[in-house]
Amino acid sequence: MGYIDRVGNTSDERIDYPTQKPEALLERIIKASSNENDIVADFFCGSGTTAAVAEKLNRKWIVSDLGKFAIHTSRKRLIQVQRSLKDEGKDFRAFEILNLGKYERAHYIGVNLNLREEDRQKQLEQKEKDFIALILKAYKAEAVGNFKCFHGKKAGRVVAVGPVNLPVTRLFVEEIILECREKRISRVDILAFEFEMGLFPNIQEEAKNKGIDLALKYIPREVFDRRAVEKNQVVFHDVSYIEVKPHVKKNSIAVELTDFSVFYSQDTVNNAAESLKAGKNKIVVETGKIIKVTKDKDGIVTREVLTKKWTDWIDYWSVDFNFENKREIVRVKDEVSGEMEEKWTGDFIFENEWQSFRTKKDRSLELKTPFHECPPGRYKVSVKVVDIFGNDTMKIIEASIG
Repeated sequence: MGYIDRVGNTSDERIDYPTQKPEALLERIIKASSNENDIVADFFCGSGTTAAVAEKLNRKWIVSDLGKFAIHTSRKRLIQVQRSLKDEGKDFRAFEILNLGKYERAHYIGVNLNLREEDRQKQLEQKEKDFIALILKAYKAEAVGNFKCFHGKKAGRVVAVGPVNLPVTRLFVEEIILECREKRISRVDILAFEFEMGLFPNIQEEAKNKGIDLALKYIPREVFDRRAVEKNQVVFHDVSYIEVKPHVKKNSIAVELTDFSVFYSQDTVNNAAESLKAGKNKIVVETGKIIKVTKDKDGIVTREVLTKKWTDWIDYWSVDFNFENKREIVRVKDEVSGEMEEKWTGDFIFENEWQSFRTKKDRSLELKTPFHECPPGRYKVSVKVVDIFGNDTMKIIEASIG
């Protein structure tokens, strides 16, 4: 057996993922322990080396990871493997990305079914209180009472926490707007794990017309990490906004990405400048800009904006030209009969029918898809953008083929 070196700084396979392993190492392991068409599994996939090598060696594979950036990195890597195999005239497999559960939130959803109905309700109410307290602590907001919709306040703004296991819907926000008008509240932060598709930015415009400044912010999974909360490493990102333009030509549709607005803030330039030691620098995110703050040996601070245009925020974008053609079906046990049955979750599976993304070597990004042939009819076209922090944003538009 020959010696296998680490992934070198200039290696073609290097993608700068902290735990990346050499492909030669995984190739040796997979060849020694499996045959072609066997299934290879890696439940802590990191940068996706196992899946990439398995695909090249004609193995089936299943990989998983709790980190969303790991999944995003693996997705890009596997698409590149597919493209390489296609260029070589070799077969390759399609793959799907599935979210198999809200693991971090499970503690706040389940109740003891062996308890009486009254006790189950009390347990659920207590879990909801614990969940809201956790989110307010991570957001550094003070708890408040005597409100129907609001749970806290922070820096002159009231705070509403969305459901633990459901997306924030238009109805949820309309109730908030109604209470704002009743109690003359003008500034609101809504925190949620998920928001109903198409909610942003229309609902914010409606609120603005009624004199209400409405900020929608994603709750990060780091809220469940006590160390991250204590070290002030939890960042609630504002909802991003995608603008796209459909192009219809005879029986084909193309999609052009025209804008991507982000409003992230993580620290401030002033705070960074005060905390920096001479000769050091720090990257901060302030009001939608990534800024490099540097303090020289004489204590003079300079600022360099690294995000020059909206496209600098985008790492990957993809399109599903017929989003509602594939329902998400799950198998669940019927509480009465005990038999397994198939149920529609209400969601659809996003299919990456076209994608463009940046790599370490190629930083270019296509902003318009080729024309995609579709039979006559009305289509809901879904566009997904993944930003440089690994956060997903989706937008659905309608298009018709005559």
